[in-house]
Amino acid sequence: MAPKKWSMGILNDKETEEVPGSILLIPQSEYQEPLGYPDVEVDNPDAAEPVPAPTPSSLGKPAQDELKRTSDGRFVLDPQPDDNPNDPLNWASWRRDLALLSLGWHCLVGGGQTPVLAAGFREVADEFSVSFGQVALTTGLYMLGLGIGVLISSPLAILYGKRPVYLVGVILFFASSIWAAASQNYVSLLIARIVMGIGVSPCESLPSATIAEIFFLHERAYRVGIYTLLLLGGKNLVPLVSAVIINSMGWRWVFWIVAIIVGFNLFLLYLFVPETFWDRTPHRHRRPSLIRRASSYLGGSGSRSRAGSKSRSTSKSRPTPKSNASSIKNVPLDEPHPEIDDEKKITEAEDIVEQDSRGRHAHFTDPVPRPPPTPPVHIKVAPFDLEKHLAEQLNNPKNKTHQYGNPTTIVPKTFIQSLAVWNGRLRGDSFLRAAIRPVILFLYPAILWSTVVYSLSVGWLIVLSESVAHIYQHHPYNFTPLQTGLVYLSPFIGGILGTAVAGKLSDIIVRFMARRNGGIYEPEFRLIMGLPVAVCTALGLMGFGWSAENKDKWIIPTAFFGIISFGCSLGSTTAITFAVDSYRQFAGEALVTLNFSKNVFHGFVFSLFFNNWLESQGSRTVFLALGGIQLGCLVMTIPLYIYGKRLRMWTVRANYAGKWS
Repeated sequence: MAPKKWSMGILNDKETEEVPGSILLIPQSEYQEPLGYPDVEVDNPDAAEPVPAPTPSSLGKPAQDELKRTSDGRFVLDPQPDDNPNDPLNWASWRRDLALLSLGWHCLVGGGQTPVLAAGFREVADEFSVSFGQVALTTGLYMLGLGIGVLISSPLAILYGKRPVYLVGVILFFASSIWAAASQNYVSLLIARIVMGIGVSPCESLPSATIAEIFFLHERAYRVGIYTLLLLGGKNLVPLVSAVIINSMGWRWVFWIVAIIVGFNLFLLYLFVPETFWDRTPHRHRRPSLIRRASSYLGGSGSRSRAGSKSRSTSKSRPTPKSNASSIKNVPLDEPHPEIDDEKKITEAEDIVEQDSRGRHAHFTDPVPRPPPTPPVHIKVAPFDLEKHLAEQLNNPKNKTHQYGNPTTIVPKTFIQSLAVWNGRLRGDSFLRAAIRPVILFLYPAILWSTVVYSLSVGWLIVLSESVAHIYQHHPYNFTPLQTGLVYLSPFIGGILGTAVAGKLSDIIVRFMARRNGGIYEPEFRLIMGLPVAVCTALGLMGFGWSAENKDKWIIPTAFFGIISFGCSLGSTTAITFAVDSYRQFAGEALVTLNFSKNVFHGFVFSLFFNNWLESQGSRTVFLALGGIQLGCLVMTIPLYIYGKRLRMWTVRANYAGKWS
């Protein structure tokens, strides 16, 4: 039976409902089957029509009652954590939150480096005898460094882990801060800012992927909101603090103090942000632990049915056949000392052992009679000492880690072990392929939308930081650097409110719509937030420029500045969560795409002409145009909401990024 055409205003794929990104978030009852059983219903003896059997595409999936859930049972955990205590999803909540806060604080400091000189443009211009536009280039080239850095840091993090990349970035950030503070000419300051951008780049390209690795789906939007608050809050709070420093000590002391703080951040990240990589590549058969495999493999007792196995399609009225477990006399071995991990042998043995298993809550009726089962194959081999073999396997250093992937040891790492900076190569990918994948993601409509919205959301705050001194330090306001810095209180408050609303409201909307959609979550549910993003940001931009041109009281453009920040916080949080939820397997690369576009196509490019445009056309014309750009881009949210699910499936079939994996 073909999938229904619509779900909550979203067009379903014509061929399947099993679209990556669509997950069962809220169980409807203990009888509900997981995604992949759209046509299977609980057996009803009074039903007039037989129930279709599971589709072949659904075979091999875990049964609903086998999925792990939250402690209150309200949500199915996604992604499903492994049983290994070293899986970051199994860490204590305080440990995960401490890693987030440590990383978030560093991102606050790093994010604030974009407008760090906003209140001191005049002082820098006077010292080096350059124009305001040339001073604004220190911001643009810093963002160019960010763009270059994300293209380098993300592939390195994919291949070698995020922890060494974070730590190297902090060291580079620390060194470039000292360089900027000691710069004796304009060119030296420009170069120091480029290097600083490269050092800060891990703060932008990696944390959202880190959040996706240590938090479940139902926890993620709130944590992404916290990260966004700290990152964007830095862009609003740091200029306020730097204005106080510039007013009392001069602009150079801004960078000296930044160097001191970054040195402290190196200590925090080293202690509290361990490596979070965990390979969650889906496999057709998730193999249980070594001991469990061996015991079920040898004795056949206590075996559980794999969801979607052929035994699930038997009728309720059909008598249960006797177990064939007894027919397995010995372990099917090719050598005197076998490898228990042999996938093929394990699968064959499980197929025999588990033929007597049935679904626990639902029984399925065959639409047509099935032929009798094929008699099991009896394999006789020499017995061996199981305990001795297991001891050898567990003590073998080769089994402590895969060549590339997760540690297989079930012993929790100690705190000292978690401090290791180098964990070896984590993936067998090439640097070139990892660097090209973020560029390929521009072909993915969901990533392209997120890129545009994120670039606009963060970019407008950067544009404003380049224009604040121009607007507030001239007639009619004539603000001092300290007064100019105090203007940033408004966007800071707006950013806090926007982040709080974005995280909580988005989660509330998602859960409400998932319940109305039979418990199924679609990433497109996040796009509902596009409406407040478009209205708030466009209203703020237009109001800011209009009021500044009309020389209204300073509080009016300042209030509109806060509204802009509110809308930008909504937009950046929505863009990140939508991108990560749509393509979690490319979460790291997606963040590179978003940040590269924001830094280069928006931040750097706008810094080349924005101040000259503002001086020649005036703030009203300029900011009305910016508001129109915002509305025009956000209109594309509507068709993406309708066709987004089909487009996701189209990208899966095309497999553009997968060809470079």
